Amino acid sequence: MDPVRNPYAPGAGQRPPELAGRDAELGTFDVVLERVARSRPERSVVLTGLRGVGKTVLLNAMRSAAVRRGWGTGKLEARPDQPLRHPLAAALHLAVRELAQPNKAEATHVLGVVKAFAQREPRGANGKPPKLRDRWQPGIEAPAVTGRADSGDIEIDLVELFTDVAGLAGDSGHGVAIFIDEMQDLGPDDVSALCAACHEVSQQGLPLVVVGAGLPHLPAVLSASKSYSERLFRYARIDRLDRTSADAALRVPARDEGADFDDGALAAMYDATGGYPYFVQAYGKVAWDIAPRSPITASDVAVAAPEAEGELAVGFFGSRSERATPAEREYLRAMADVAQPPADDDAVPTAAVAESLGRPPQSLSPARDGLLKKGLVYSGQRGRIAFTVPHFGRYLRQQD
Repeated sequence: MDPVRNPYAPGAGQRPPELAGRDAELGTFDVVLERVARSRPERSVVLTGLRGVGKTVLLNAMRSAAVRRGWGTGKLEARPDQPLRHPLAAALHLAVRELAQPNKAEATHVLGVVKAFAQREPRGANGKPPKLRDRWQPGIEAPAVTGRADSGDIEIDLVELFTDVAGLAGDSGHGVAIFIDEMQDLGPDDVSALCAACHEVSQQGLPLVVVGAGLPHLPAVLSASKSYSERLFRYARIDRLDRTSADAALRVPARDEGADFDDGALAAMYDATGGYPYFVQAYGKVAWDIAPRSPITASDVAVAAPEAEGELAVGFFGSRSERATPAEREYLRAMADVAQPPADDDAVPTAAVAESLGRPPQSLSPARDGLLKKGLVYSGQRGRIAFTVPHFGRYLRQQD
């Protein structure tokens, strides 16, 4: 079949041609936007799930929904080595610029507050502020506003910043939505400040929402920071697609190109992918390229599967495995041995991993902590550990 017309998109955060199985989440977010616009009480949103389930794609789709309503939007990706202040200032700068602004003077004032927030650098080890050449320049033409969002305390500053930006949005008859990917990588102080700012905005009924996406343990990260975070956010677990949605993700784009999958091929694809959206796109792309004609059959899928698995082994699984040290890879392999099919993606007891290795649990703490920091595993509850990547256990066992 013509590879130029191949509709499937196995890219990181790249929207597939058919965003199947996510209508409920998008519909719920539309309700959130409408309620906030009408000054009704509503919560910010947190999406959680394993890697490859389409959290970033869904985050971008929600952002598009906010843009269509005339909201100001900004997006950032959290990193463990970067404080929140600079990327959030850049995201809010964009959001303010997107808003329809009948009051230019007020908009300039709020941009000045954003600039003051961005330029408030933490002091160094010597207690002195950084030199001018080392200060981050936010690229905002408005003059910085002194005495607002520039105290240096991230929690105080973020509350003031959100209040001012949301006030501007309310004056324009719209709202502001900030989208944060990899939210679990925010530092403890930044998580606490973000929760406090969302709480204040919610109490005042201001039109600003935060939409975060992260790994399954993100709710525990938020709860450890602020006890009220459980009531502050609307949580949505993003999981694999059911059979009907997975079939639609394959069949709808194919039919748009005048092709199709037969029923046997769809069954074989679901068995191979487990319904994980990234795998659906990866296998679909290879099956299309290999199939000699339409409809694509189960035999075509059988021929395509080894090539698709080979590509995943290099780009999706292998790149992550290579980031681990030898001791960490040993720990990962022990996890894979403990988590036998069909429970590959379930959490396993850390004690069972230690027993598999014949080592005391305490001696494995450095390896486990290193894997947690690298985002290769997560711990949703004490004493248990799980892979952040679906089918990772199967991949590790196949390496032998």
